Amino acid sequence: MTQTAPDSAHSGAPMASPGPVVPVVSPRAANTDPRRDILGLSRDELRAALIEIGVPERQANMRAKQIWNWVYHRGVTDFDAMINVAKEVRACLGEAFRISRPEIVDAQYSNDGTRKYLLRFDDGSEAEAVYIPDEDRGTLCISSQVGCTLNCRFCHTGTMRLVRNLTPGEIVAQMMVARDDLGEWPASTDNRRVTNIVMMGMGEPLYNFDNVKKALQIVMDKEGIQMSRRRITLSTAGVVPMMLRCGEEIGVNLAVSLHAVNNETRDEIVPLNKKYRLEQLMEACAAYPGTHNARRITFEYIMLKDINDSDADARELVRLLTRYKLPAKVNLIPFNPWPGSPYECSDWDRVERFSDLVFKAGISAPIRTPRGRDIMAACGQLKSASEKKRKSEILREQAAATQD
Repeated sequence: MTQTAPDSAHSGAPMASPGPVVPVVSPRAANTDPRRDILGLSRDELRAALIEIGVPERQANMRAKQIWNWVYHRGVTDFDAMINVAKEVRACLGEAFRISRPEIVDAQYSNDGTRKYLLRFDDGSEAEAVYIPDEDRGTLCISSQVGCTLNCRFCHTGTMRLVRNLTPGEIVAQMMVARDDLGEWPASTDNRRVTNIVMMGMGEPLYNFDNVKKALQIVMDKEGIQMSRRRITLSTAGVVPMMLRCGEEIGVNLAVSLHAVNNETRDEIVPLNKKYRLEQLMEACAAYPGTHNARRITFEYIMLKDINDSDADARELVRLLTRYKLPAKVNLIPFNPWPGSPYECSDWDRVERFSDLVFKAGISAPIRTPRGRDIMAACGQLKSASEKKRKSEILREQAAATQD
């Protein structure tokens, strides 16, 4: 693991916290550890696994509950630490199972307190997670896939090929790594530093629905991490057939990567729009369960100079949300540049003007403060640093071979 040290302001004491379309994925390499990883198993699966290794069925519920508490409430990774479990049972657990953490290949700390983790999983695949502290909350941005299949033109992750879906355990592991780093065990609900989760990292969550659902159910479990569903937001680019199912089966807050107010512009910057048209997307938003003025849908809108930032665009955005009677909040996101990006960020006075027009129509439209730009952790900037690292390694190897 390499680690970029925080500046002096953040050293020492911890920071103050305030679908139906299945992507083609690469086969996973065999894990070198033959033991079964229990991170990401449901309660029923954990109980069944215990019975398989010889735990008496009459004890399985109790043992599963004990292990669940140690893993998800206390954050332990060693069965020997589970002191209320009989010693001989602990020995059996250690022989049959493991409690994984991905390798932290790189951990970067921004001047604004943002933390970005580059994580490597058992098969060598990598994804990123980002912790963003604010005065009144601490948000963990979690990835659902290695790479992405959507190719949104303003998004750095969209320039990566999709490698595969993350497993439930790998999704949950991002939460575990952040809590390890922040010293958040045991998982008290008081004064916690990770107060919110956003499924807005690498990948499209609704193209990995079953694994995302299972992972979030683990995170929301009342006897573990205990994250309220009202503090979890899932972001989609508009996988329309899965949106209703998301609301009914997971029940978390919904964010939609809108970014344009007409099909022509959205076709260009969010190619998924060619499959699910803007009108279909808005109808799916209107049907999303549990929305009301106190639980609004968030519409993400990236500000691209001379693309989607005119007064006419702002007024059409208001008409669009009003037409479908949506309880809505619009997050205006200044475009965060990345190497080779084809767009520029709108001028600041243009962003403010756009926000004012939407606000005056009675719709909240705050401008999101860019966070973690200095470590490429801001919205739209995530891309596994492994590609750059591998290219550097290849160049070094080529240079060494030339010298030889």
